[in-house]
Amino acid sequence: MKRFLNELKFRNRTLYFFGWCNLITVIVCFILVQVDDTTMMGINAWIKPIKFLISVAIYSWTMGWLLYYLNEPQKVKRFNLMVLIVFVFENGYILFQAARGQKSHFNFSSPITITLYSLMGLAITVLVLWTGYFAILFFKRKVPGLSKSYLWGIRLGMLTFVIFALSAHIMASSTGHTVGAPDGSPGLPFLNWSIKYGDLRAVHFFGMHALQLLPILGFYSNNSKLTVGLFIIYFLLCTLTLFIALQGKPLFAFL
Repeated sequence: MKRFLNELKFRNRTLYFFGWCNLITVIVCFILVQVDDTTMMGINAWIKPIKFLISVAIYSWTMGWLLYYLNEPQKVKRFNLMVLIVFVFENGYILFQAARGQKSHFNFSSPITITLYSLMGLAITVLVLWTGYFAILFFKRKVPGLSKSYLWGIRLGMLTFVIFALSAHIMASSTGHTVGAPDGSPGLPFLNWSIKYGDLRAVHFFGMHALQLLPILGFYSNNSKLTVGLFIIYFLLCTLTLFIALQGKPLFAFL
């Protein structure tokens, strides 16, 4: 792990330290869970910031690692700045709303919350599409020093991330993540995905973390055909997860 962190720091110092800032804030939120009993929709208000902060740390470190291969320092530098702006704004607003015991997402209680929620969605969309731009660069290039299987893992991981990250717009258009009932039904521990109804957060989660899973599979498989085959299986599973959620059924309904 130490070797990985040292290499990550060398590849992208900005995203390396930003990832740590998010993880340190996670620790603060875990402490707040123990001392603050503020709740939103039946769960501690600080659980949601924890999930977002962990996700941002993972995304930052992943992109910091992968973009090094493109050897485009100026493009990466601009991207780093966008990552900082977007996630400081998003996580800052989520933390602020948690402290107030109010929702950050799907909050239409005032013109200010509507505006901030809309800006958050716009900023994330720009960042996702920017990630898609880097995916295109990986598709157009043969990166020296990378095996074909690893390169395909990166390409397909980024592609899957972009497609399913944009599934958030389905939630936005529905003004909620639960299908078949209002948000706030009983859910899985920590993740809080509904155990009674469809929940679009599940497909959002699995699709976005293809950004880590598929490159890792590509790196270790050392077989580009196997990597593509695993991508097809994973993509179909994510699509099935989306279908199940849109039917208003919980993730494990058909098992």
